Amino acid sequence: MRWADRPGTTTMAAEGARSAGSRIAVGLVAALGLTLAVLGIESWVRTGRNEAIDMFRVGGPFTLTTQNGDELSDGDLKGTPFAVFFGFTRCPEICPTTLWEMSEALKTLGPDAERLKVLFISVDPTRDTPEFLARYLQSFDRRIVGLTGSEADIAAVGKEYRAFWEKVPTGDGDYTMNHTASIFLMDGSGTFVGTITYGESMEVRLEKLRRLIRGDSA
Repeated sequence: MRWADRPGTTTMAAEGARSAGSRIAVGLVAALGLTLAVLGIESWVRTGRNEAIDMFRVGGPFTLTTQNGDELSDGDLKGTPFAVFFGFTRCPEICPTTLWEMSEALKTLGPDAERLKVLFISVDPTRDTPEFLARYLQSFDRRIVGLTGSEADIAAVGKEYRAFWEKVPTGDGDYTMNHTASIFLMDGSGTFVGTITYGESMEVRLEKLRRLIRGDSA
């Protein structure tokens, strides 16, 4: 008896074909998923609050006031990579730690640091006036630029950068702020390329900043 004539041979062959077809279909689905991920449809970064941020829609136009009372806009930064951190001067831990770490990073970068801007945008503009920001930032590297503005101005910038913050009442009638703890890294064209997350090592932080300055993807 030939193999093809044996009972059940046709069924086995059909099942084998169906199995092969299933494997091919699974492979195609996996390949499609990988393609979508490469295209950025599934590309996300995490902020300090662990909310998901669409990496292709971070950043946008702004005009705010520096700690010296001057205006600074996104247009003034064209051609210069920059790092953006949202915080407030009465922050007990995350903000001073982050600003100190960025100050140390700028020192370590040496002359390359002159090719980078570091922005500290206040999420508490009612209390963080330019004068107050100026006094606060005296404790950190002089190249860090503090920015403030009206509540509406800050809200608009926060929306562009997908940054989160909220006012939290304290027991003494005052308030503090919960806020995104990551630093947003923007290239010279104003395009978002990555983040520095709170608590990352100085080695990792420096490598990301060097890549940003070189124009590589962070």
